[in-house]
Amino acid sequence: MQTRTGHEVLSLLFRCLRFGSTCCSYAGRHTTCREYCQAIFRTDSTPTVSQINAVTEYCQSHSATLLSCVSNFTKSYPIRSPLDSLYCCDRAEETHCQVACRRILRTMNTEHEIMEGLIEECGSQPLPQDPLWQCFLGSAHPPSPTEETPHPAKMDCAKLHCCSKANTSLCRDMCQEISTNWGSQTWQDFDQLCEYNPVETELINCLSDVREPCQLGCKDLHYCTNFNNRPTELFRSCNVQSDQGAMNDIKLWSNGTIKMPFMNIPVLDIRKCLPDMWKAVACSLQIKPCHSKSRGSIICKSDCVYILTQCGDRKRFHEGQTPERICELLSPMDDPERCIPLHRYLTPSSLSNNIIEEVIHPCNPNPCPSNHLCQVNRRGCVDDYHCLPYLCVPGCKLGEASEFLVQQDTRIQVPTRSGPSGCYEVCTCGPSGRLENCVDMPCVDTSKGCIVGGQRKSHGTAFRIDCHPCSCFAGETICSTRECLNYESTDEERLTFTGLPCNCPDRFVPVCASNGRSYPSACVARCMGFKDHQFSFGQCRHNNPCTNQPCQTNQRCIPKYQVCLSDTSDTSDCPQYKCVGRLATCDKNGEEPACDTDGHVHPSLCHLQQVGKVLNYMGQCQDACRTTRQVCGHNGETYETVCHAFSDRVGVDYEGYCHAVGAVSDSAPESACSLIDCPPLSAPGCQPVTPPGACCPVCASMLQILWNKEQMNTFSKVEPVTVHDVLRLLRLHVSVPQCDVFGYLSIDHELVVLISPVDQNPTPLQMEACSKEAEKISSLINHSSPTLVSHVPLSAFLTSQIHISSIQSSGGAAPSAVPPPTLSLLLGLFTAAAPALCLQ
Repeated sequence: MQTRTGHEVLSLLFRCLRFGSTCCSYAGRHTTCREYCQAIFRTDSTPTVSQINAVTEYCQSHSATLLSCVSNFTKSYPIRSPLDSLYCCDRAEETHCQVACRRILRTMNTEHEIMEGLIEECGSQPLPQDPLWQCFLGSAHPPSPTEETPHPAKMDCAKLHCCSKANTSLCRDMCQEISTNWGSQTWQDFDQLCEYNPVETELINCLSDVREPCQLGCKDLHYCTNFNNRPTELFRSCNVQSDQGAMNDIKLWSNGTIKMPFMNIPVLDIRKCLPDMWKAVACSLQIKPCHSKSRGSIICKSDCVYILTQCGDRKRFHEGQTPERICELLSPMDDPERCIPLHRYLTPSSLSNNIIEEVIHPCNPNPCPSNHLCQVNRRGCVDDYHCLPYLCVPGCKLGEASEFLVQQDTRIQVPTRSGPSGCYEVCTCGPSGRLENCVDMPCVDTSKGCIVGGQRKSHGTAFRIDCHPCSCFAGETICSTRECLNYESTDEERLTFTGLPCNCPDRFVPVCASNGRSYPSACVARCMGFKDHQFSFGQCRHNNPCTNQPCQTNQRCIPKYQVCLSDTSDTSDCPQYKCVGRLATCDKNGEEPACDTDGHVHPSLCHLQQVGKVLNYMGQCQDACRTTRQVCGHNGETYETVCHAFSDRVGVDYEGYCHAVGAVSDSAPESACSLIDCPPLSAPGCQPVTPPGACCPVCASMLQILWNKEQMNTFSKVEPVTVHDVLRLLRLHVSVPQCDVFGYLSIDHELVVLISPVDQNPTPLQMEACSKEAEKISSLINHSSPTLVSHVPLSAFLTSQIHISSIQSSGGAAPSAVPPPTLSLLLGLFTAAAPALCLQ
């Protein structure tokens, strides 16, 4: 009997995980009602009275079933998250039980796992007289009803990021209220006054990014079946709940009225008047297709006008109501870049089941617990019996009311709770599952604009001056340093134009600068601000940073080549080595395979060091990389093998050592690369891109990112920010295992990011998927979406230019020449993330 009591207590502690998805599915298309409902079940602490009342008041007109479901749950009292019971672990009498208890509450989610784990590790049954279990019993009891006091965690820092995008002070104030005071009834006013206000598109899209980020792929829907088999299209809410919601909407609309937050639209019998089109409308509003560039999820105005003209019940229209006026509010745009045409979803997808398997989406739908993030498994597996195509990693919510998660140990920039717009703090996602160690950053005056060509540009606005992408940041105009030709350039200037910084000669005599980057010549390094004492001749990877024995006697020096993005007066600001001791234990969460110089793979770099081996490169050992076969990376650095280049997240330009610098400017000549033997393209019919400074075109989509140097310097005060740090974070935003991220710092200091297929001969569908991933990331940068720019150092990104590589031919294309063995391997190394390719 006592054992059953303990089990019941823990059952109370964790049953919300089961209730939530069931209850909230009854919200249908009412996003705000669903959001309040989901927060009840996903909150990190006991839901308060005002939170429960908010669900009751906002959802009562939408779904009595939802209210009944929530009521049944709250009668047994809203329970607490496992993390809220961490203090109970201190009550255990044995030290090993205390340690095990903390680990179990942080890593396990189901009541069965936690019960079994605690019993096994602590060696005791859940008896009420045991201090440990007594604490769990006490923590499950509801607190006595007291007046609520504001708590700083009862906010949503991700949504707060968006509030500065409001165009009206009214919506800005309401946005701040609903983001900092969870449970306030301002949501209802916000829904009516801002959600469908055409001048607040940026704000609404930003909030949508936080609530329901655009994700590639849609499948397994039973009602909205025309949305299935679309692996390269973006959707915000392709799931069972939205599918059910669309069906419920059609039933409600069949009563003759479409109820909106701010108006009712009388319609004829939609079961007889354009039923397929109404189904497409309901499914579009629920599944929410989103354009990769604008991220909008509204249907096009012409479709709206047509369907209301045909099926609107004009006899019941209010005075002055017309299809055109209604649609001016609901769907004000007809730009195919910013709206969703319904004809796309009136018929099923043309793709067969066999073709759609070319692109998979391991994290859509999300298979992980609510306090974990899903990531594509690009590491492979040591145990092929338990190899999954995804990883679930612990995360932190950006406030108790937030569903937006960030990975543990990452640094996050969030708006301050009470400061003016432009004031932020940088926090770390700690092991407790909360943001910790927050440090205030210098405030940015977002009211300051820039005067460009006699016109005022607002803070955050992107524009061009000649060939330069530019951005206005707090009154400062920040532009790229590209060399340009314009209509005023003379014939002599055009003749001598190299396109390199300061129009330096295109000779390749490399130097290694103090930021860890190799430049093609001393002229280019000087042009980019380095003094003569801040660079040395030769490529950076040809220097051995451990030669001078910089580490202590009980430590080993390991070369760690990196390119830093902050100001570096000397090499000590950007160390190219790492001093390590022999660790007793290795962190399982940070495991990434490491290959030693003997050709043996280890679960991680830590394990490799434990056995005293020497690192060759990160990743699984590859037979083709056992012997040296030099390749030149896009960054102008020579690598021993393609495996070494990929370990550095750098794509390969051509085979052999680097001996040329390619064009950086679009109008520059390519004479320097005329003697380079480029590999054949990986895909037939591909329209390739040539990365700046490289010689050979590639079938990949490319981003050229302008970033704020001063912000990057601020972020680097704690530790240097490297190109590898940036690529690691961007890689998390690519959800398709068939695509991967590579990149480098260009010689004119733009960040170049390539999103390319990993298969040796990618299909048109895989190429399209990589293009959509690139468009998605570029759009998130250009719109300063918190889903991306809340991460440090991505917060320093200003604007992104995108170059898409696509395949024009459709079917019947002749197969391309097989790439050379080494470069074929380049594409094959990273297919380990696919479910069927678990590593041995």
